[in-house]
Amino acid sequence: MFDYEFLRVIWWLILGVLLIGFAVFDGFDFGVAALLKVIGRNDEERRALLETIEPVWEGNQVWFVLGGGAAFAAWPLLYAVSFSGLYIAMFVVLLAFIVRPVGFNFRNKMPGARWRGFWDWALTLSGVVVALVAGVAFGNLFLGVPFRFDEELRMTWQGGFLDLFRPFALLAGVVSLTMLATHGATYAALKADETLAARAARLARLGAIAFLVAYALAGAWLAYRVPGYTVTAIESGASVSNPLFKTVAGSSNWFGSYAIRPLFWLAPAAAALGALGVLALAGRRGMGGFLASSLMIAGTILSAGFALFPFLLPSSLDPRSSLTVWDASSSRTTLAIMLVCVLVFLPLVLAYTAWVYRVLRGRVTLEHVRKSHGMY
Repeated sequence: MFDYEFLRVIWWLILGVLLIGFAVFDGFDFGVAALLKVIGRNDEERRALLETIEPVWEGNQVWFVLGGGAAFAAWPLLYAVSFSGLYIAMFVVLLAFIVRPVGFNFRNKMPGARWRGFWDWALTLSGVVVALVAGVAFGNLFLGVPFRFDEELRMTWQGGFLDLFRPFALLAGVVSLTMLATHGATYAALKADETLAARAARLARLGAIAFLVAYALAGAWLAYRVPGYTVTAIESGASVSNPLFKTVAGSSNWFGSYAIRPLFWLAPAAAALGALGVLALAGRRGMGGFLASSLMIAGTILSAGFALFPFLLPSSLDPRSSLTVWDASSSRTTLAIMLVCVLVFLPLVLAYTAWVYRVLRGRVTLEHVRKSHGMY
């Protein structure tokens, strides 16, 4: 079987795949929710938009559950530090998750415009909050988060929720928000009534331009204004997951791994190519625009992960306490058993997901909304 170090790299890649799956599948329904008040101009149109995501949003959350479960089982130190120190941020995101099904279920229980308007705004804010906070969290990885371990691996955290919203982290939040809003717009262009689809396609193209600008600014800021870390030495016995068995030094930026592994540049190229694909394909027949925005998401997440490699959670208080691929994982046996489970169950999840989307293919038309809700 694979040796311990290789298993750790495999699980780092699996974690990235799960994050991409979450962003692609759950990202479009958050994106549609964020644009609900923009694309939909009346109650009928907003009903049609919501009905494009209501049959699939709950199934999409399997990627969120898989990501959290993988972090808990494969990267226990990463799970413990991030879920403890970032508790308020996690709570805000979970609150946005909770608002969504409540909005779907209660929006149409009463006919009043004020009632439905309230839930429309709640759904819109849920989409914006998740996209923005997720990007802010990613931005803070590059800035370092304020934790440290003592010699007995007891973690302490300094700082609060508002300290996360630093300028670069906010820019990363804008990257995430424009990315997921663009993805939601390409999905609406694919699935909604033709009238709404044309409107969504225009928003998708605008979103792609905004994403390219924000992504380029974030990359430049990261290259010239944000110092990075590098692992300079690993003590003997570092096969045990103990972050204090290494030595970490500062570096000029976070792109050192790109210099060592030039193939990493394919990730930002894919992000840019995906955004350009949205500009070219959004609104055309077929899935081209949606696939392009999916490529944009995959490239963006991979480019961030490659820049951080081998770091998973850098520490701003004590660089030596930073969690890396080599010192934050579960045991070799745990990783091997879980890898077998992934090889068995992940293809089943993908096959089931493909079958569901095939069954639900086609547009949600305004005519369908009028008939199903008795609006004639």
